[in-house]
Amino acid sequence: MSLPAIIESIIFAAESPLSLDRLCELLHEYERDEIKEALAGLANGHETRGGGFYLAEVAGGWQFRTNPDFQQYVVRLVRTMTARFSPSALETLAIVAYRQPVTRTEVEHLRGVDCGGVLKTLLEKKLVRILGKKDIPGRPLIYGTSKEFLETFGLKDLKGLPTLKEIQALDETPRFEQQEELPLGTTDTAAPEESRLPFE
Repeated sequence: MSLPAIIESIIFAAESPLSLDRLCELLHEYERDEIKEALAGLANGHETRGGGFYLAEVAGGWQFRTNPDFQQYVVRLVRTMTARFSPSALETLAIVAYRQPVTRTEVEHLRGVDCGGVLKTLLEKKLVRILGKKDIPGRPLIYGTSKEFLETFGLKDLKGLPTLKEIQALDETPRFEQQEELPLGTTDTAAPEESRLPFE
C-alpha cells in the first residue's frame, strides 16, 4: 500500500491536527523519515494541484484546510455553524495571545473592565487554557492560548501572529488620502472675462 495514501486517509479522518509523533505512533511499521518524507510529498502535491483544499501544518500538527481563495463559497455552507466572537471576547483573546502568560488582573488592567465572564467563555470554547498559578501573593491563575486557538486561526505556532507593525499598517491612511482639501469657494477670485459678457 502507498504510505502517502495511508497518511492522507488518516489525516482526513482526524478531528484535529495530527503531529508527526502521533503519526509515527499510528504507523509504527514505517520509519519516521519515511513518514516525514511522505508528508512533505503530500503537502507539495496538494499545493501544486491547486485544488479546493491543501495540507497545512497547524498547531504543531497536520490538517487538511480549504483553499482561502474559495472562502466566500465555503462560508455559505458553514455560516450557521461559524463561531461568532463579540468585540470584548476578541479583545480579551488578543491580550492573552500577545501577553501570555497573563493573569486576569493584568487583562482587566489593560481592558479597563471586568473580564471574568469573557475568560470563562474562552475557557469553555477551549481557546484559552490555564497554565498554572503565578508565584505572587494570592497565587492568581495565569492564562495562555491553546492548540485549539492555533487551529481556529490557522496558525502553525504563536510566531505566526501578526506583529505590531503589521497591525498598525492596516490602519495607516494611504498617502493620497492624506492631502489637504482644496478650498472650494471662489469669492476672492475674479471671474473669467467670458462670464462678463452682457446678456443681450
